[in-house]
Amino acid sequence: MMTLNKKPTEDFLQKQGHGSVEDMLDVENKRLAENLATKVSRLKSLAYDIDREAEDQNEYLDGMDSNFLSATGLLTGSVKRFSTMVRSSRDNRRILCYVSLGLVLVFFLLYYLISRIQR
Repeated sequence: MMTLNKKPTEDFLQKQGHGSVEDMLDVENKRLAENLATKVSRLKSLAYDIDREAEDQNEYLDGMDSNFLSATGLLTGSVKRFSTMVRSSRDNRRILCYVSLGLVLVFFLLYYLISRIQR
């Protein structure tokens, strides 16, 4: 009779102990799952920010590309006009020489004035 009474009590204690272990494991799993969800959310936000930054940089670079193309077009046109002027008659060469000499003199004059003002 005692053996019969001990067995249901032991079963009851084992079931209760087993249930409390399961409860502890369940709580721990839920805590770890919430922690993982928080980290995934942070990573998703970071990935979104990186994507947005990359798109902004691409737009900026595309704008710079178009600016460089337009500057290249302007310089190419200027070089062509300058080459045409150099190849033309002797009078244009004399004018070109005077303009070049005048620009060099203006540069040195401005350099002298700016260096004098800074003293």
